[in-house]
Amino acid sequence: MTPPLSLALIRRFDLFAQAPDETLQALLLHAQVRRLAAGEALFQQAETATHFFLLLGGTLKVVKTTPQGEQVVVRFVRPGDLLGIARLLNRPDYPATASAIEDSLALAWPCGAWERMLALHPRLAGQALQTVGQRLQGAHTRIEELATEEVEQRVAHTLLRLVAQSGQPQEDGRIAIGFPITRQDIAEMTGTTLHTVSRLLSAWQERGIVENGRKRVAVRDQAALQRLASGAERRQPQ
Repeated sequence: MTPPLSLALIRRFDLFAQAPDETLQALLLHAQVRRLAAGEALFQQAETATHFFLLLGGTLKVVKTTPQGEQVVVRFVRPGDLLGIARLLNRPDYPATASAIEDSLALAWPCGAWERMLALHPRLAGQALQTVGQRLQGAHTRIEELATEEVEQRVAHTLLRLVAQSGQPQEDGRIAIGFPITRQDIAEMTGTTLHTVSRLLSAWQERGIVENGRKRVAVRDQAALQRLASGAERRQPQ
């Protein structure tokens, strides 16, 4: 049996930092703890949306499969993020699959509890709107990049966004992406091939811009990566 969550664990997220103890206890009353091993799905694309979630620890990868069977990495979910809010937008199913890429911990609430939770903690509405807005902006940005940028720029922009989302400064000056990520993930985020991503990362590693290994990427020269993203340097052929 999973032990009860401490209120301190919830309070470390801005959404709940100022909530009184009694409010947090009421919010947790109908919550379930979901522990996910790496590779395990929290929910599947097209599955009926029965719950919404708050990620407490770990990292999830959200992947959408197109009608042609191609996989697109939509985003990575980090602790403090809401997800699975399809029913709150009047959608009956989950539009994509969310899977753990490392051992993760999430809170799950039934979709029917949303109105009660809003009454207890109105800040949830603002957080949900912010989440939807960020996803729409992210989708718009990726569509614009696919339409207007060369592959080198798209990959550079993606690495910069990942560093902004979860960068972990290292003692030697590198900024490591704070979760496991593969070259295939980057390819699926940027609309290109594994071969192209591998070629670019290898070339950038030789130039001292990035360092990459198995499921790990770190940025050594962020300014150079920004120049690549802007197209200021010589562009690589697609």
